[in-house]
Amino acid sequence: MFNYIVRRLLYSLAALLVVVTVTFLFMHIIPGGPFQREKALPEAIRKNIEARYKLDQPLHIQYIDYLSHLIRGDLGPSYKYRGMTVNDIIRERFPVSVELGTVAILLALFLGIPSGILAALHQSKFPDYLVMFFSTIGIAMPSFVIGTLLMYFLSYKWGLLPSATWGSPQHVIMPAIALAGLPTAYIARLTRSSMLEVLSQDYMKTAIAKGLPRRRILWVHGIKNAIIPVVTYLGPLVAGILTGSFVVENIFAVPGLGKHYVTSIYNRDYTVILGVTIFYCVLLIFMNLLVDLVYPLIDPRIKLAERKEQV
Repeated sequence: MFNYIVRRLLYSLAALLVVVTVTFLFMHIIPGGPFQREKALPEAIRKNIEARYKLDQPLHIQYIDYLSHLIRGDLGPSYKYRGMTVNDIIRERFPVSVELGTVAILLALFLGIPSGILAALHQSKFPDYLVMFFSTIGIAMPSFVIGTLLMYFLSYKWGLLPSATWGSPQHVIMPAIALAGLPTAYIARLTRSSMLEVLSQDYMKTAIAKGLPRRRILWVHGIKNAIIPVVTYLGPLVAGILTGSFVVENIFAVPGLGKHYVTSIYNRDYTVILGVTIFYCVLLIFMNLLVDLVYPLIDPRIKLAERKEQV
């Protein structure tokens, strides 16, 4: 296992370097800069600020300088939030995204998995049609539409929940539901299709023929095998949601990492864009590695050696 983890980490470092390089180049290729939007800023002062942040240096010098700081864990200063570094922004805003994302993930799991199992056990019957109907809506309807509808009915029309901002458990409900819409629907469909495949296997039919209790058959032989595709989906899902939903956090004015990422793109805040992108990639790589390590715990037949080609 140790050799497998080391090999995966080396592949991940190579992938991370590619992401950093491509993002760095794209940001500098696009016309404009972080201080060129400030029209009232005199040209001499603007050049002095750019010199202070080494933006007047050749591109390859800037790239090498950034990598040298990145190796030490320094993501650089923010160009727009004066006196703050990218590390400070992530440290301050990431816990908000974690709080919101954790509620959304738990909501998606507790609704999606039972719904998928229910649909599989009642294939081509009313429960199956009902689950598939709502899962189709959840996949087709974007999170910003769900969020807008929730805000209109639950806040504006009925006054049940606060419309936006952050600070109390009531503020978490609507953005968490909007954020959980797509993953809930996707998990339900994944669980249903996987459960149907498991139910058709010979070992399930043999267990039923032996007269084993139905609950034991479903849990020991059915759900544990059917849950593997959901675990695979959880890797990128957890990384994406915990890093912050850009759209949902903007709609509900949640002061999370996603909201700052959108603002940094508009402001051309290079270091924040790069820092959040790198942070997301590291989290995604870690979650995918964690998923691979969890596979053998769910199904002992899966060996890490068989998955050595995956990154």
